[in-house]
Amino acid sequence: MAVEPVNLAGRLVHLAPLSLAHCEELTAAVRDGALWRHWYTTAPEPEQMRAEIERRLGLQAQGSMLPFTVIEQASGRAVGMTTYMNIDSKHYRVEIGSTWLARGVQRSGINTEAKLLLLAHAFESLDCIAVELRTHVLNHQSRRAIERLGAKLDGILRNHQRARNGTLRDTCVYSIIAPEWPTIRAHLQWQLDKDRAD
Repeated sequence: MAVEPVNLAGRLVHLAPLSLAHCEELTAAVRDGALWRHWYTTAPEPEQMRAEIERRLGLQAQGSMLPFTVIEQASGRAVGMTTYMNIDSKHYRVEIGSTWLARGVQRSGINTEAKLLLLAHAFESLDCIAVELRTHVLNHQSRRAIERLGAKLDGILRNHQRARNGTLRDTCVYSIIAPEWPTIRAHLQWQLDKDRAD
């Protein structure tokens, strides 16, 4: 499985390969909602945005991550980040994670369409057998969003990692497997079409 930089575009969102050229707009985006203050998330502090972009690009060079800038189609502005991570080319699995979005575009359909684009590419172009999504056990907003996608909870990794503030993180691991994809694709498309009609 070769995971190469790619542009993925829909009606609401364009997922572009992450670049240092996006640094200024991403810095403004992370300030919208002061996302780095949520101790259970991985959003970078504004002053650390360049270093975070460089870190993700370094992981891309090692073959373990493919990072994207989330660009709002209507404005052309960068409004967040997302990635394929923990890429397992031998077993055709990826995780979608390290995602954050500016508060102003949350609940706008952008996250749903971004996940639809990432899942479609994973299952239909990369031939993945499974896609994982993970989040902090206490990040209830993220857990609800993952469950709305149709992902199933595989389990909870207890004391899995240390959070930025030093506390221990229990990680909820969700997955979507290839046989489930056609139904989940139809469900996500229905959600986007329904929101558009409302």
